[in-house]
Amino acid sequence: MNIFRLAGDMTHLASVLVLLLKIHTIKSCAGISLKTQELYALVFASRYLDIFTHYVSFYNTMMKLIFLGSSFSIVWYIRRHKLVRRSYDKDHDTFRHFFIVLPCLLLALLIHEKFTFRMVMWTFSLYLEAVAILPQLVLLQRTRNIDNLTGQYVFLLGAYRALYILNWVYRYFTEPHYVHWITWISGLIQTLLYADFFYYYFESWKNNVKLELPA
Repeated sequence: MNIFRLAGDMTHLASVLVLLLKIHTIKSCAGISLKTQELYALVFASRYLDIFTHYVSFYNTMMKLIFLGSSFSIVWYIRRHKLVRRSYDKDHDTFRHFFIVLPCLLLALLIHEKFTFRMVMWTFSLYLEAVAILPQLVLLQRTRNIDNLTGQYVFLLGAYRALYILNWVYRYFTEPHYVHWITWISGLIQTLLYADFFYYYFESWKNNVKLELPA
């Protein structure tokens, strides 16, 4: 494992911890899109179908368990926890997220590396992850005012994917025959979706002001 992948994994893990800190400690999910969290739960559930049948390493298995457990826990908190769900902004979180699930599944059936159930579902998870952040970005755009923990959560998610792109570049030049176009293109699209948010995040950090997206 190279430094870029490790940094990407740790950044991804940090984003989850920040979100859980916000929900568990403050008992608030204000500014968090339930639609995005449901999509991420579906991403991990479809990607890690082999968790108990294909062992790679202790690290790999633990990361799978962490992301599966945390994603479904976050969805449960927002939907079921009495104190947390009171802060859920249902009126603004109206992105019809399930409408993007079917196109991702159809695309996975058409464009994949190998036509097996597990590989099609793995490919589906890549396509879905690329656009899973859309409900969250739309929610932030509608509410505009973003608290620090929510801003850090979204920034860390984007940074994780950007670091994975560096990981792919590194592996391309250091590993023979390392070519995964589906993964690369999906990851690039996902990172580009964060571009506008990154700009305003760094502007607020540079000027030491509260992060606020334009209308």
